[in-house]
Amino acid sequence: MTVVRPHVLVIPFPAQGHMIPLLDLTHKLAAAADSNLTITVLTTPKNQTFLTPLLSAHPSTIHSLLLPFPSHPSLPPGIENAKDMPNSLRTILLSFSNLHQPLLHWFNSHPSPPQFIISDMFCGWTQNLAEQLNIHRIVFSPSGAFAYSTFYYLWNHLPKRVNPTDENEVVSYQGLPNSPKYPWWQVSPLFRSYVDGDHDSKLVKDWYLGNMKSWGLVVNSFSEFEKPYLDYLKKELGHDRVWAVGPLLPVNDTFAAGRGGSSSLSVDDVVSWLDQRREREVVYVCFGSQTFLTDEQTAAIASGLVKSGVHFVWSIKERVNVNNGDDGDDDGCDDWSAGLDESRGLVIRGWAPQVMILRHKAVGAFLTHCGWNSVVESVVAGVPVLAWPMSADQFVDATLLVEELKVAEKVCEGEKTVPDSDLLSRVLAESVGGTGEETRKKMLELQAKAVDAIGEGGSSDKDLGCLMEHLQISLKYDVS
Repeated sequence: MTVVRPHVLVIPFPAQGHMIPLLDLTHKLAAAADSNLTITVLTTPKNQTFLTPLLSAHPSTIHSLLLPFPSHPSLPPGIENAKDMPNSLRTILLSFSNLHQPLLHWFNSHPSPPQFIISDMFCGWTQNLAEQLNIHRIVFSPSGAFAYSTFYYLWNHLPKRVNPTDENEVVSYQGLPNSPKYPWWQVSPLFRSYVDGDHDSKLVKDWYLGNMKSWGLVVNSFSEFEKPYLDYLKKELGHDRVWAVGPLLPVNDTFAAGRGGSSSLSVDDVVSWLDQRREREVVYVCFGSQTFLTDEQTAAIASGLVKSGVHFVWSIKERVNVNNGDDGDDDGCDDWSAGLDESRGLVIRGWAPQVMILRHKAVGAFLTHCGWNSVVESVVAGVPVLAWPMSADQFVDATLLVEELKVAEKVCEGEKTVPDSDLLSRVLAESVGGTGEETRKKMLELQAKAVDAIGEGGSSDKDLGCLMEHLQISLKYDVS
């Protein structure tokens, strides 16, 4: 009697905000499968270190498939991650799709190939691969259900501006819960780059439509957070195979601490500094792995922090000179940081242990770009948000937090907008000064729902179990 283990191929998109939650899901699948599942994770040479903790934790269950990152005429040599070229997402997406043929060859030569593909929503080309192989493909959305619903609407309806030059022309998402509306400049940049008749645009459109044809959808969210939008997706997709399995978080502090890049401070240094602060007196400031602040924005934030008098941790991404790949001029950084009081604040240049910072009792507010991973992490930590959406789905995320759930306050919007430092200082001071208790109360209520969702018998735990059943996570016997 031969034991045949169900086999799943996981394909993350090479952007940190996409890879991390899908790898967290992969860990959950491996752990819940009780070693009855074989998982292969696709990676490229410069991204394989992200897999190290998973491979160490599940050596008999999770394996890596290392393939060279494919070239593209518009992609500089050595680029394998969107963080290295944040303004060329479409180019990386197009280049990554050239793994179709190598993967097809791998499948056809494998003695026990996967029966399922779980791939990121930016990998819509894998729908064609799954159809060629006659297997099921499941889409993973690192964004929330609200944001994914807007993507679905855009590519399904292809709305156009009446005035092609009016960046403020409003796009109405008719049929979505609460009928959201956004000016054109706040619509998905990938969609805004679509051009009728352009070959690459057609490919991107076909891949998004491929997502809609997938056999199932997994979302990094939970029912109590986004139920109207999860219900909308089930209705529009025409099936119930939409699983909200979040919040997806690192397994433990070791996983959390080991997933970042270079930093000016160690995790121990950051935690030690926070340990010296009082409960909920610190504002954490971070705008994600792909946002570069302008000099004016940086100076405005620094001024706001100084004027507010708050304690703070500020994680700032150093600028990169795209012409030669070297770090930007450090003298500019010294200009804005010169007025900061080191006894009141901590500046982290580079990667910050965000999950650990948010969970620390000293942190009382989070100034963020509202990337979905940051949103989820703030909810689980119970930390109210000061929202400054910059681009992509961040405007939708801010709407959910500020207008619908009222667990956040919007302080600015737009990737080039410079806030008024006086107004910013007031908001910063109030966020940890006791006047935001109603917002804090609502966030703590949402935190409790998030914890319940991923606990045993919670909504996300049940959805994960349902996903496992569909993946046939049980021993199959070939008795021939």
